[in-house]
Amino acid sequence: MIESRRWTLPGTEARLAVHSWVSDKPGWIALFSHAYAEHAGRYHRLAEKLAASRAVVCAVDMAGHGDSEGEPGVVEDVEHLVGDLETLRRRVVEWYPGLPVVSIGHGLGGTVAVRHAQEYQEHLVALVLSAPVLGTFNALDLLADERIPRTPVDPANLSRDPEVGREYLADPLVYHGPFPRSTLTAVAKMLRTIGDGPTLAVPTLWLHGENDELVPEADTREGMERLRGPEFHEHGYAGARHDLFHETNAEEVLHDVVTFIGRELNT
Repeated sequence: MIESRRWTLPGTEARLAVHSWVSDKPGWIALFSHAYAEHAGRYHRLAEKLAASRAVVCAVDMAGHGDSEGEPGVVEDVEHLVGDLETLRRRVVEWYPGLPVVSIGHGLGGTVAVRHAQEYQEHLVALVLSAPVLGTFNALDLLADERIPRTPVDPANLSRDPEVGREYLADPLVYHGPFPRSTLTAVAKMLRTIGDGPTLAVPTLWLHGENDELVPEADTREGMERLRGPEFHEHGYAGARHDLFHETNAEEVLHDVVTFIGRELNT
């Protein structure tokens, strides 16, 4: 097992907690962006798989998430999260100059990774997106309500493995409250910005569970079709739900990720 290291990074809105896992012989850099309400510390399995493939894996807890500072669950501006990801990239590249960089994002972290790639594509060799929030997002319908109801994530929608849901509910670093209106407004604004932005020139792999009820594949596809560039690959997983890196077929998903990245690094 590769032990993680914890450190902090000054962010746009708050001081951020960063998790890193480092291979004995680093050959590339993996930047990981987690989904809304959770934190990067949930992704040991993904990080260890990447580190075993010679990656320096770095993942920041978004402001207001995990061990980072900020009001819990609140995202004032997704562009701030994009800026924080770029700050992380620059810091890690200073420590490991010359190594190629791959960006990996899940859920809202996929939204952040896409916007970051639109702005900094020249610094990336590949982009991996797991169930990213793109196109339309059904949670934005809550903005029409005068009072947003308490609608926490149903853990049963994360994975077919019930233990994943139990651990999610028991995790004190997971935000279990309702969507703040400011967060939904910020996500809606970012989806429009991405839709008006450039296509993805960086090689991209899109992964999605076909039974994802939190971020339905059809909703994401609407946005992805506008973004896809000349080198674009996708994998759909029958029966899989939202949290692919914690699904019952996680080994298959991780194999697909490592295979894609390895191909791009050797191009």
